[in-house]
Amino acid sequence: MKKTSLLILFLAAIQFCFAQNPLVTHMFTADPTARVFDGKLYVYPSSDTYPPAGREKEFPRFCMPGYHAFSLENGSTWKDHGWILKENDVPWGDKDTYAMWAPDCIKKGDTYYYYYPAKPKDGTSFRRIGVGTSKNPTGPFKWEKSYIKGISGIDPGLFVDDNDKGYLYFGGGKELFVAPLKDNMKEISAEPIKVEGLPAGYKEGSFAFKKDGIYYFTFAHVFPDEGYTIGYATAKNPLGPFTYQGKIMDNIGNGTNHHSIVKYNDQWILFYHWWDISGYNKLRSMRADYITFKKDGTIKKVTPTIRGIGIPKIGDTIQIDRYNEISKANIAFVGGENEPNGWMVCDTKMMGFVKFNKVDFGNGEATKIEARVASGQRTGSFEIRLGNPKGKLIATFPIEYTGGWSSWKTIEADITEKVTGIKNIVVVFKSDWGSEKAVNLNWLKLK
Repeated sequence: MKKTSLLILFLAAIQFCFAQNPLVTHMFTADPTARVFDGKLYVYPSSDTYPPAGREKEFPRFCMPGYHAFSLENGSTWKDHGWILKENDVPWGDKDTYAMWAPDCIKKGDTYYYYYPAKPKDGTSFRRIGVGTSKNPTGPFKWEKSYIKGISGIDPGLFVDDNDKGYLYFGGGKELFVAPLKDNMKEISAEPIKVEGLPAGYKEGSFAFKKDGIYYFTFAHVFPDEGYTIGYATAKNPLGPFTYQGKIMDNIGNGTNHHSIVKYNDQWILFYHWWDISGYNKLRSMRADYITFKKDGTIKKVTPTIRGIGIPKIGDTIQIDRYNEISKANIAFVGGENEPNGWMVCDTKMMGFVKFNKVDFGNGEATKIEARVASGQRTGSFEIRLGNPKGKLIATFPIEYTGGWSSWKTIEADITEKVTGIKNIVVVFKSDWGSEKAVNLNWLKLK
């Protein structure tokens, strides 16, 4: 019975992870470090939670108990691999401080190295940085008994160059630092140096990568008149000096932002966080959007989207409310029992539509479409079309009374003809002219 219950909880965790923004809705995640290992995309975020009852005044900023890891499965589903490390399991760390800020994980040879900051029980620094090793990208990791000597600070960001030389970037405040690592990736091989060439102001969230022979150093940067932004600088050497190039992303909602950049399936992606689900900037949710490099190597500024990344395939949940275009309809936070945190398409009027780009129909194996709906009336239908609101009709759903506008039901319709490849889909709503809403739509799924 116990094993069955654990399996159900595990499957539920997988089901409630979506690759449209925000990426994960069943828990709060922040500071996402994305990595591609052996062609597979992983994300290593920190996690936010509510302060323990009675200790609220101790956490005016963040309450962060430890780390999960996620991997992208199929085309659009994030798998939660559970706890990587909890605060009270840090060998050298203080207990019950909820102080586990941004981590990183990197591979060298056949070993995965996971780095994290924590509050040391010896009181020698605000944060120290520890490391663990594993032969698997999601662990279990064997944690070093002591923190890395010679460095202190937050937000470890790792980089391994083409010659297998490793570097550790870290720090938070007016200065950021970099230290070369020994071959064992657990010790520094020289004293840390200041990362030169960055603008003045508070900085954190170091993340470095290399593209076309150029070293990019990216970081969170606070402008006094704007708040947290994501900036970057470039150099010809991983130790610098760097030349500041500008912002990758403007401030979002007067809160923090912390990021990573990775190339996956020939597309560059910016991972970052916002607070879509909680509405509170201390309970954050990781997101991702595509990033573009100009011919001269500079980065085109990224505007956050709700569509995000990922191409849903057969069996993936299509969060249709993470739209590319919408007309005569709205979105709102989903309501009703047994529904995961997220949004729905609502207030759907006659000939209203919502468009969602890039759905992978594969070789035409899909024969049905599921829809999660709620309705307080029985009149009308909604259609699935390709390309635009007048495009090829491939499925039609009748609108039926489900018990109310917050009473959800999963229904199914046949795909009327074979569809192959990646297509943009459009849901068109039909009801009586003058009606204020026809149906609430949570998600679609190809079968």
